[in-house]
Amino acid sequence: MVMLKRVFEEVGGFDERYFMFFEDVDLGWRLWLAGHRVRFVPDALVYHRHHASMSKLGAWREQFLLERNALFTIYKNYNDENLEHTLPAALMLAIRRGIVLGGDDARALDPQHRSHATVTPQDAIPVDGRTVAPAFAVDAFTEALPELTSDRRALQAARRRPDHEITRLFRLPLHSNIGDPTFVGSFDATVEALAVDRIASQRRRILVATGDVLEPKMAGPGIRAWHMACTLAREHEVQLVSTQEASLSHPDFPVKAVDERELARLEAWCDVLIFQGNLMRQHPVLRDTQKIVVTDIYDPFHLEVLEQARGLKPAGRLFAVQSSTDVLNEQLRRGDFFLCASEKQRDFWLGQLAAVGRINPATYDRSENLEQLLAVAPFGVGEDPPRHTRPVLRGVVPGIDEDDKIVLWGGGIYNWFDPLTLLRAVDKLRRRLPQVRLYFLGLTHPNPQVGEMKMAHDAVALAQELGLVGTHVFFNEGWVEYDDRQNYLLEADIGVSTHLDHVETEFSFRTRLLDYLWASLPIVATAGDSLADLIETSNIGLTVPAGDVDALEAALFRLLDDDAHRASCRDAIERIVPDYRWSKALEPLLEFCRAPTRAPDLVDPETAAMVEGMQGGMWDRIGWRADLRKTLRFIARGEWRALAAKLQQRVSRQQRGR
Repeated sequence: MVMLKRVFEEVGGFDERYFMFFEDVDLGWRLWLAGHRVRFVPDALVYHRHHASMSKLGAWREQFLLERNALFTIYKNYNDENLEHTLPAALMLAIRRGIVLGGDDARALDPQHRSHATVTPQDAIPVDGRTVAPAFAVDAFTEALPELTSDRRALQAARRRPDHEITRLFRLPLHSNIGDPTFVGSFDATVEALAVDRIASQRRRILVATGDVLEPKMAGPGIRAWHMACTLAREHEVQLVSTQEASLSHPDFPVKAVDERELARLEAWCDVLIFQGNLMRQHPVLRDTQKIVVTDIYDPFHLEVLEQARGLKPAGRLFAVQSSTDVLNEQLRRGDFFLCASEKQRDFWLGQLAAVGRINPATYDRSENLEQLLAVAPFGVGEDPPRHTRPVLRGVVPGIDEDDKIVLWGGGIYNWFDPLTLLRAVDKLRRRLPQVRLYFLGLTHPNPQVGEMKMAHDAVALAQELGLVGTHVFFNEGWVEYDDRQNYLLEADIGVSTHLDHVETEFSFRTRLLDYLWASLPIVATAGDSLADLIETSNIGLTVPAGDVDALEAALFRLLDDDAHRASCRDAIERIVPDYRWSKALEPLLEFCRAPTRAPDLVDPETAAMVEGMQGGMWDRIGWRADLRKTLRFIARGEWRALAAKLQQRVSRQQRGR
């Protein structure tokens, strides 16, 4: 075992109470929890003259040291939850192991056992030293408990890695070197009764959290969180929560709305935390978590805010853009693993990750292509094809007949979209295709925190001005339920998505287009984003330049009027749909959760200090204000020991700097 002297001293070196046995295991475990990189080099062979010193101590003293030091190591290093399982089991098995090794009859004092007649209350019972050694070890552990508890608190407060990153390496608990069938049976029974085997299990506790509603009517973020939970629940224990509203249910995992207290309880429960949006900024427990954090950045919302906040005064607009950028930078500095929606997005996020210091030797050495830091997991489509269950448009909506040509706008109207060019194209198209009908699937967002968009208001106003409302253009004032959307998709002839020519388009991923693919619906879309490239290369529809009324009108006419072309688009869609099913789209997330780990640069103390030093957001600038804010947060939650550990870390860094 080789390490830097200052690192050895920082973690307290060897525990001198051990004398021998497990002091190396304990030191390595503490180094691991503190975030240091631990490497196994099998070519470096060290030969140990086994038992050269133990021959003078005797077998029972060896047994005493082994049992006592094992209890020391377990008590100091496991987290609270795992300690509840391992410590009782270790105490029970220590006694059982001693009796088996000593060869004594554990039933000698049992009045119901037939040998009790030879033993009176005044008799001394001769036992082997190995039988009583574990009892002495438990007593020594109990005597040392005050000091051990102090050490444990400091170690747990300063930990940078969760337990399961190391316990997964344990695989299944071992039976030691005792082959006695009675001990093996006792061992297995204890492990099962106290659920010790769960500690080394590959089944993780995963919390999926969204700030969107989890209701029958839900938008993209809620839909994505729902399918993440569905996919992960096949292999793991999952809980899905919303900080807004939740009434959905699933047989494989609980779904619920949570407040700050419940969110804190679930943060303590989980091994892996997956979130999206503003949640880390809104909830301190997520900012301060030491659990493995998966950040879903499929939506670069700071680019959307450039357009969404256009109606604000200059100072307000600047603040909105800066705060959104700061929220995302905070996530990028903290996340252990990131998900984006396309290769083009990945290039964008790699640049932003580099800017906040997350592309560094630690993350690069783990995977030179950085796929273990940032992976592509696009929006997906359902595993089963859609099935029409009830009529919703044709012959139902006044003004839409059975033989009409229906163009579907499959979602809300946001400020970065361009429904105005579409309305003008439909106004022109109705001259040569009178049966054209444009249906907007939703105006009122299901999340009450998402207010009315100016573009939605402008679209309704323009449709009224052109005299299209109720004859050729129709607005659903509410929002279609997620499990009912297939009926609208299957009654449409084509799907449409038009947007403005700005930077948000370059890195967007239009989730509504995935619904079009799911329903084999040919697409007309504005060129410029990653899915527009898919439309062009896969021949599943047509793309047009942004803001070009004539080109859009021509594309709509061609797809609506040419049945053969529309059929060929449907055939092409059916060939590519399997690549976009949720089970495949989320495979990078599923693969990560099979062996989740903290990001190496965040647990390595030196690299983590470098990343922290690059924090430059409005609320996270380095200096005394940031220190004060963090200190007040610890005080407010009464986390005095954690605060002391953080202060000790700061002092240690300053001493190293000098």
